[in-house]
Amino acid sequence: MPAGLRSDLDLLPPETAAAEWRLSAGLVGYQAAVAAMEARAAEIAAGRARELIWLLEHPPLYTAGTSARGADVIEPRFPVFTSGRGGQMTYHGPGQRVVYVMLDLKRRGPDVRRFVASLEEWLIRTLAAFGVAGERREDRIGVWVRRPDKGAGFEDKIAAIGIRVARWVTLHGMALNVAPDLSHFSGIVPCGVSEHRYGVTSLADLGIAASMAEVDSVLRREFEALFGAAQAVGSSENNSPGRRNASSAASPSR
Repeated sequence: MPAGLRSDLDLLPPETAAAEWRLSAGLVGYQAAVAAMEARAAEIAAGRARELIWLLEHPPLYTAGTSARGADVIEPRFPVFTSGRGGQMTYHGPGQRVVYVMLDLKRRGPDVRRFVASLEEWLIRTLAAFGVAGERREDRIGVWVRRPDKGAGFEDKIAAIGIRVARWVTLHGMALNVAPDLSHFSGIVPCGVSEHRYGVTSLADLGIAASMAEVDSVLRREFEALFGAAQAVGSSENNSPGRRNASSAASPSR
């Protein structure tokens, strides 16, 4: 097994009740999205609404997680929003599929570490469908791809995870770079990773001409395999996460 990968698989058990899926056309403002997400999560916690997976794109902006540092904003080219999710600075913008995940962990199992591990597995399986080997790293946040074309030891982040949990309902989620303008990441130190060997990439940057609709279709298929089918989740040695050390309601971006 390659160095830095985790060897055990510990995912949330699948849930038979179907979650609602929502796709927003156009660009959704960040503050409006957070307000809508928080309102829906409260309804889920109260038992008045179904779980929700919300697919959207934001206009260009930066968000600061609970561990963000002011020094990580190099050039505030776009608005900077304080976010209740875990993690540091990240970028959202057109061409990036943002997936807000509102699941009830009281029903699925009140284990934040397992939830984050399941999100990682969801991303890795989605990337595999497009021929991309996404991997986890012990010492770095995000889902990464190796870039031997750039040099020995070079890797780029293709997806990030940052969550919050309120009354055991999850908020925020993950962002997968499909075809964003990667130069927009240069205004920040993405997730606090500044070493020159580590950058950002996207499906388009890797030469994969996938439409957002194609990505959404795979995301739904792989979500249902992991979270929605009444069957056990199989293990995969090279794509398996370990437990997360979660001590607060905001889990660090990965």
